[in-house]
Amino acid sequence: MKHRRLGTGTALLTAAALGSLALAPAATAVEPTTATMSFECSSFGSGTATLTATQDGTAATINLSTSAIKSPFPLSANSISSTLTLTKNGSGTATFTGSANPAIPAGATVSTGPLNGTVAAGDSLEAESLTIVVFGISVTCSATSPQAPGPFVF
Repeated sequence: MKHRRLGTGTALLTAAALGSLALAPAATAVEPTTATMSFECSSFGSGTATLTATQDGTAATINLSTSAIKSPFPLSANSISSTLTLTKNGSGTATFTGSANPAIPAGATVSTGPLNGTVAAGDSLEAESLTIVVFGISVTCSATSPQAPGPFVF
Protein backbone atom coordinates (compact mmCIF):
# COMPACT_ATOMS: atom_id res chain seq x y z
CA MET A 1 0.00 0.00 0.00
CA LYS A 2 2.86 2.42 0.81
CA HIS A 3 4.36 1.92 -2.66
CA ARG A 4 1.08 2.80 -4.32
CA ARG A 5 0.75 6.07 -2.33
CA LEU A 6 4.39 6.94 -2.98
CA GLY A 7 3.90 6.31 -6.70
CA THR A 8 0.74 8.42 -6.79
CA GLY A 9 2.45 11.24 -4.88
CA THR A 10 5.45 11.19 -7.19
CA ALA A 11 3.18 11.26 -10.23
CA LEU A 12 1.30 14.27 -8.85
CA LEU A 13 4.53 16.15 -8.09
CA THR A 14 5.86 15.40 -11.57
CA ALA A 15 2.62 16.60 -13.19
CA ALA A 16 2.70 19.80 -11.10
CA ALA A 17 6.31 20.48 -12.07
CA LEU A 18 5.62 19.93 -15.76
CA GLY A 19 2.55 22.16 -15.55
CA SER A 20 4.67 24.93 -14.01
CA LEU A 21 7.16 24.65 -16.85
CA ALA A 22 4.39 24.89 -19.41
CA LEU A 23 3.10 28.07 -17.77
CA ALA A 24 6.54 29.68 -17.36
CA PRO A 25 7.18 32.66 -19.64
CA ALA A 26 9.16 31.91 -22.76
CA ALA A 27 12.79 32.99 -22.75
CA THR A 28 13.32 36.27 -24.56
CA ALA A 29 15.82 36.53 -27.34
CA VAL A 30 16.92 39.07 -29.88
CA GLU A 31 17.37 38.17 -33.55
CA PRO A 32 19.85 38.59 -35.10
CA THR A 33 22.35 38.77 -32.27
CA THR A 34 25.05 40.34 -34.47
CA ALA A 35 24.74 42.88 -37.26
CA THR A 36 27.14 44.93 -39.36
CA MET A 37 26.77 48.33 -40.99
CA SER A 38 28.74 51.37 -42.15
CA PHE A 39 29.24 54.67 -40.32
CA GLU A 40 30.45 58.12 -41.48
CA CYS A 41 32.08 60.13 -38.70
CA SER A 42 32.86 63.42 -40.54
CA SER A 43 36.55 64.33 -40.24
CA PHE A 44 37.19 61.37 -37.92
CA GLY A 45 36.67 58.87 -40.75
CA SER A 46 34.30 56.22 -41.97
CA GLY A 47 34.15 52.47 -41.82
CA THR A 48 32.23 49.43 -40.77
CA ALA A 49 30.73 48.64 -37.39
CA THR A 50 29.78 45.39 -35.71
CA LEU A 51 26.92 45.50 -33.23
CA THR A 52 26.15 42.63 -30.83
CA ALA A 53 22.84 42.65 -28.96
CA THR A 54 21.58 40.71 -25.96
CA GLN A 55 18.26 40.78 -24.13
CA ASP A 56 17.03 39.89 -20.65
CA GLY A 57 13.32 40.65 -20.39
CA THR A 58 12.86 44.35 -21.14
CA ALA A 59 16.55 45.13 -20.57
CA ALA A 60 18.81 44.99 -23.60
CA THR A 61 22.47 45.74 -24.26
CA ILE A 62 24.43 46.45 -27.41
CA ASN A 63 28.20 46.25 -27.77
CA LEU A 64 29.71 48.12 -30.70
CA SER A 65 33.08 48.09 -32.40
CA THR A 66 33.79 50.34 -35.36
CA SER A 67 36.70 50.95 -37.70
CA ALA A 68 35.19 54.38 -38.47
CA ILE A 69 37.00 55.84 -35.45
CA LYS A 70 40.59 55.06 -34.55
CA SER A 71 41.96 56.31 -31.27
CA PRO A 72 44.83 58.78 -31.81
CA PHE A 73 46.17 57.98 -28.32
CA PRO A 74 45.71 55.21 -25.74
CA LEU A 75 42.35 55.25 -23.94
CA SER A 76 41.90 53.70 -20.54
CA ALA A 77 39.01 51.36 -19.81
CA ASN A 78 35.65 53.03 -19.15
CA SER A 79 36.76 56.44 -20.47
CA ILE A 80 34.26 56.73 -23.37
CA SER A 81 30.69 57.93 -22.91
CA SER A 82 28.49 56.62 -25.75
CA THR A 83 24.95 57.08 -27.03
CA LEU A 84 23.63 54.84 -29.80
CA THR A 85 20.38 56.07 -31.37
CA LEU A 86 18.27 53.50 -33.18
CA THR A 87 15.15 53.78 -35.31
CA LYS A 88 12.37 52.01 -33.40
CA ASN A 89 9.71 50.16 -35.40
CA GLY A 90 10.43 52.37 -38.42
CA SER A 91 9.24 55.66 -36.90
CA GLY A 92 10.30 56.44 -33.32
CA THR A 93 13.72 56.23 -31.75
CA ALA A 94 15.37 54.36 -28.91
CA THR A 95 18.65 55.23 -27.22
CA PHE A 96 21.20 52.93 -25.65
CA THR A 97 23.80 54.59 -23.44
CA GLY A 98 26.85 53.62 -21.45
CA SER A 99 30.31 54.54 -20.30
CA ALA A 100 32.03 51.20 -20.67
CA ASN A 101 34.84 50.32 -23.02
CA PRO A 102 37.93 48.14 -22.94
CA ALA A 103 41.37 49.76 -22.82
CA ILE A 104 42.13 50.89 -26.38
CA PRO A 105 45.72 51.31 -27.61
CA ALA A 106 46.70 54.20 -29.89
CA GLY A 107 45.71 53.55 -33.50
CA ALA A 108 43.16 50.85 -32.61
CA THR A 109 39.50 50.85 -33.52
CA VAL A 110 37.01 52.09 -30.96
CA SER A 111 34.86 49.60 -29.05
CA THR A 112 32.15 50.59 -26.63
CA GLY A 113 29.61 48.78 -24.55
CA PRO A 114 27.65 47.40 -23.11
CA LEU A 115 25.25 50.21 -24.01
CA ASN A 116 22.03 49.77 -22.06
CA GLY A 117 18.45 50.33 -23.20
CA THR A 118 14.89 49.19 -22.68
CA VAL A 119 12.87 47.19 -25.20
CA ALA A 120 9.39 45.75 -25.54
CA ALA A 121 8.40 42.48 -27.17
CA GLY A 122 8.34 42.94 -30.94
CA ASP A 123 10.51 46.07 -31.03
CA SER A 124 12.51 46.33 -34.25
CA LEU A 125 15.63 48.51 -33.81
CA GLU A 126 18.12 49.67 -36.44
CA ALA A 127 21.14 51.87 -35.64
CA GLU A 128 21.09 55.35 -37.14
CA SER A 129 23.76 57.28 -35.21
CA LEU A 130 26.48 56.94 -32.60
CA THR A 131 27.86 59.73 -30.44
CA ILE A 132 30.94 59.14 -28.34
CA VAL A 133 32.57 61.60 -25.95
CA VAL A 134 36.22 61.19 -24.98
CA PHE A 135 37.99 63.81 -22.85
CA GLY A 136 35.21 66.29 -23.65
CA ILE A 137 35.55 65.79 -27.41
CA SER A 138 32.31 64.67 -29.05
CA VAL A 139 32.27 62.58 -32.22
CA THR A 140 28.98 61.87 -33.98
CA CYS A 141 28.74 59.13 -36.60
CA SER A 142 25.80 58.58 -38.95
CA ALA A 143 24.78 55.27 -40.47
CA THR A 144 25.46 55.10 -44.20
CA SER A 145 24.07 51.61 -44.73
CA PRO A 146 21.30 49.50 -43.24
CA GLN A 147 22.16 46.83 -40.68
CA ALA A 148 22.92 43.45 -42.22
CA PRO A 149 21.33 40.94 -41.98
CA GLY A 150 18.62 43.30 -40.67
CA PRO A 151 17.31 45.22 -37.65
CA PHE A 152 17.40 43.73 -34.18
CA VAL A 153 13.99 42.29 -33.30
CA PHE A 154 13.35 41.79 -29.61
